Amino acid sequence: MVVLNRIYTKTGDDGTTALGSGERRLKSDLRVEAYGTVDETNAAIGIARLHLKNEPDVDTIMSRVQNDLFDLGADFAVPEGESAPKERLRIVEAQVTRLENEIDGLNAALKPLRSFVLPGGEPSAAYLHLARTVCRRAERLAVHLSQQKNEKVNPAAIRYLNRLSDLLFVAARYVNGRGERDVLWVPGANR
Repeated sequence: MVVLNRIYTKTGDDGTTALGSGERRLKSDLRVEAYGTVDETNAAIGIARLHLKNEPDVDTIMSRVQNDLFDLGADFAVPEGESAPKERLRIVEAQVTRLENEIDGLNAALKPLRSFVLPGGEPSAAYLHLARTVCRRAERLAVHLSQQKNEKVNPAAIRYLNRLSDLLFVAARYVNGRGERDVLWVPGANR
């Protein structure tokens, strides 16, 4: 259980932060950037949820995703390896599979795309697209982190981010009148 009785500790005043393992890293460290961007994704989903009152099924999915994103942040905050405690919270393949099932469920109600979709339409869709783009950035950072010497990243965590961005895309289309109110790209329209 997490207990926060003091919000400021002053330990980060030197530009460092503690990972879940206790190791201190610069706040600009790639690992910190990755889990910070996961947190940013979570915040963007929170804003989208403010507009999902008429879409309770999607809101329920996004509620589960927000909880998963805290799991993902915890996963990134404790690097895998010898110094990591044995029983750490990690994203597992079942969470990735659940996203795939949710994508398939929402996508079944949508007509196939014939063009790229521009972020827009309903406010909820626009915010889900924003969350999608932040999620893609988190994924890029996680992949970059995984390629660094002496850094290990849970492969299921990267898969989770990849599927989540797909889910956010499909959910945005779904709340846009099941795709009927999607804003479609018209190539060269303004030449």
